[in-house]
Order: sequence, then C-alpha cells, then structure tokens
Amino acid sequence: MNIEQMFSIPASGLSAQRERLNVIGSNLANVNSTETTEGGPYRRKDVVFQSKPLASPFAAMLDKKLGMIQGVEVSEIVADSGPFKKVFEPNHPGADDKGFVLYPNINAMEEMVNMISALRSYEANVTVLNSVKSMAAKALEIGR
Repeated sequence: MNIEQMFSIPASGLSAQRERLNVIGSNLANVNSTETTEGGPYRRKDVVFQSKPLASPFAAMLDKKLGMIQGVEVSEIVADSGPFKKVFEPNHPGADDKGFVLYPNINAMEEMVNMISALRSYEANVTVLNSVKSMAAKALEIGR
C-alpha cells in the first residue's frame, strides 16, 4: 500500500459521511414540508454506500496477493417509500376535503440519531487521517 492509498481510504469515508450529513440536514429542514415541486409532501431520503477499489496499477498486482484495498462512496440517494403521516388539521391550507394533511415520513429523533452516527463516523475517519499523517511524518524522520 502506498502513501496515496493510505490517505485516500479515510478521505473517501469523509466524503461519504459529508454527503450523508447533507441528506440528513435536508430531511430535518423539510420535516414539516407538506408541498413540494413534485407535488405532495417531502419524502425522506437516505444514502446508500458501496465499496470502491482504490488501486493503482502496481497496487492491482499486489492486491492479488494481499486482498483488494477498498474505500467507500455514495452509490445513490433513495427516497423512503414509507407512508406519510396523516394529521387531522381542518384549518390547514393543505388539508383535503376531510380535513387531513399529509406530512413527510420523517422522524426527527431518528434523523438526529443518524446525524450522531454520521458525525462519529466522520470523526473516526479524521482520526485515521491524522494517524496516517503522523506515521508518514515518522517515516520521513527515519531517513535523517
């Protein structure tokens, strides 16, 4: 494994968790959005990760012996197909003829837990990045 790969693994994790935090923020910002441009209430979104190879040509040969070095990336952002919350509010401008309003399928507590998880993962990747930086600096000191 070369130094570039050592930095690219936690960097890919940082990028993926940043995207996850953006989606969570969007979900929280739209927790009461009853109308969207597509029509209907906002649908909760979620991030799907997948592994991605982080190999240079030389590393590809080495990977045959040691195993593939993987990073992570966002493969897609999917809309949650769960049912909307139906609330009786006859005075709401978006109420139907029976007085019910459809709210997004977002649970603020669940989103906060997801946000804490994403933050912890982000912090873990920063720690790995700092460790790699420290190891690289120590390796350079050996040559003195």
